[in-house]
Amino acid sequence: MNDAECVAFLQANLPRLHLRWPGFRKIRRIVCKRIDRRLKELGLSGIVPYRAYLESHPAEWKVVDAFCRIPISRFYRDRGVFQFLEQEALSRLAERAIADGEAALRCWSVGCASGEEPYTLAILWKHAFAFRFPLLAIRILATDAEPEMVVRAERGCYLASSLKELPEAWRSEAFVPFGEEFCIKPAYRKGLTFLLQDIREAAPEGPFHLILCRNLLFTYFDETLQRKLLNTILDRLVPGGAFVIGRTENLPEGDFGLEAWSKRAGVYRKVFER
Repeated sequence: MNDAECVAFLQANLPRLHLRWPGFRKIRRIVCKRIDRRLKELGLSGIVPYRAYLESHPAEWKVVDAFCRIPISRFYRDRGVFQFLEQEALSRLAERAIADGEAALRCWSVGCASGEEPYTLAILWKHAFAFRFPLLAIRILATDAEPEMVVRAERGCYLASSLKELPEAWRSEAFVPFGEEFCIKPAYRKGLTFLLQDIREAAPEGPFHLILCRNLLFTYFDETLQRKLLNTILDRLVPGGAFVIGRTENLPEGDFGLEAWSKRAGVYRKVFER
């Protein structure tokens, strides 16, 4: 299967899965390699017989869907986002949570991959806010649809390349060397829970003060699914809570009860009245 054949296959069939081609254009080779391996497993000569196989074996579409999960992440990814959380958003959210009599700041990381984003948030909180708000705990729920990613996240060990953007002081304090990897210390696991869950099929109850959904919903899913899942997510966000998307992503057109808090950082705030 050559690149042109794979591109044609993806362009024709991603809509069936409510996925959008532009999100896969730059990373299509990852998906194409997975499909190529699948062709060899099934003993198929190319993409044409695979199309026929899909029509006669509808359950195979779930396999294709799994091939389209692209868990790309690293610690402190898009540092401007975490800098805005540190300098502005988290203190505001914490103050409001305390004013509302809350014992914990509740956060949800959607599509957490192997855990870099929620662990970064936990490290940021411990270094910049735990001493400022000693009576307020942080509770982070991190969900992902890929079982292997959840297992890796729970293990919490990473190669140095995943940590290179994390501030040096945080790196040396939060991790302990283990062979060729660096493992997160127990103190930074406290209050953090990983859950195998596909946002398209289920969502935690909430409510949450902060929800991060970066480089997933508005990159890979089509607009119909974006709208549906955005409403599902925002139903679990408290009024005044923060919603974070990828810096290069855009919300679908329409009034979803959000106002830009920092458009450059992809941070929005849920208005108190819709």
